[in-house]
Amino acid sequence: MPKSQLQCFGETVYSVGSDMLGQCTRGETSLDRFISVVAWSISTLRPPMFGVAPYNPVLGETHHVSRGTLNVLLEQVSHHPPVSALHATDEEQNLEMAWCQYPVPKFIGTSVETEVRGIRELKLLKEGESYVMNSPKLVIRFLPTPGADWVGDVRIRCEETNLEAELCYKGGSLFGRRGSYRSVKGRIFDSLSLKTIYEIDGNWDRTVQVKDIKEGKIKEIYNAKEAICGLKTPIIKDYKAVWQSESAAIWSEVSEGILSRDWEKARVAKKAVEEKERDLLRERESRGETWLPKHFTLSHTQEGGWLCSPIHKRVPPAPVGVPL
Repeated sequence: MPKSQLQCFGETVYSVGSDMLGQCTRGETSLDRFISVVAWSISTLRPPMFGVAPYNPVLGETHHVSRGTLNVLLEQVSHHPPVSALHATDEEQNLEMAWCQYPVPKFIGTSVETEVRGIRELKLLKEGESYVMNSPKLVIRFLPTPGADWVGDVRIRCEETNLEAELCYKGGSLFGRRGSYRSVKGRIFDSLSLKTIYEIDGNWDRTVQVKDIKEGKIKEIYNAKEAICGLKTPIIKDYKAVWQSESAAIWSEVSEGILSRDWEKARVAKKAVEEKERDLLRERESRGETWLPKHFTLSHTQEGGWLCSPIHKRVPPAPVGVPL
């Protein structure tokens, strides 16, 4: 199904087979909750498909979807460079997410390595805990065997509990062993004493386990088949309430052309979307106006990174919903 990159970003949060996000709030101890957050973060990394390119979101494009009591809102807050912001709230589960991401690609020989920069924060409001994490890199290989994988280091930290996790993601290798294909290894430790509490080991596209260092017990914390298989497509519940900036509305004619294999219709529709964006840019420049997002405020770190802060405290229910 053709879709915008903004939709792909949102799907990592609302398109799940099991309620891994809710599990983060149900842990009895801070360590239980931290393990659940680690497992949930792994579930956001979907096996990428080589050769499938989503639409590049236009400036101001939005994607607003609900799954149960979880309401998710994304906005494309910059086009050059491409920066996407996400805000999600669930009042029943007492959680909130605020993410900002922007890809920085680099060509390396026969592959493209894309660093996904930006801060991802998950808040468990009832417990008063905030979890800050980054994303691994996306590597697209052209030779000798085409493919795409998540690779690199991820750090997850909860300042309130002094718990921290280090994970190292690896992709595939032409001559690698099956067990090492798409592996993830790491540890959960106390950031004050640096003492390892759990070791993490597994494959991010299959299953991941943790081993209790003290007792030697091993338990499975992530099963990709349960988490990301049999996913349901969002459906429109109220057509009149869908914003004109919604991804599905902006790219509807392009998608219709692709699905019907009417490539000329798809090409003309795509050109119309791009021309409209250029016209709006010229109009703003002629009036000396600066475009501002509707749902986020923008700022930058001292290092020049992007920060996207939600304007509103909660995300309202969306006219587009994921069936439970």
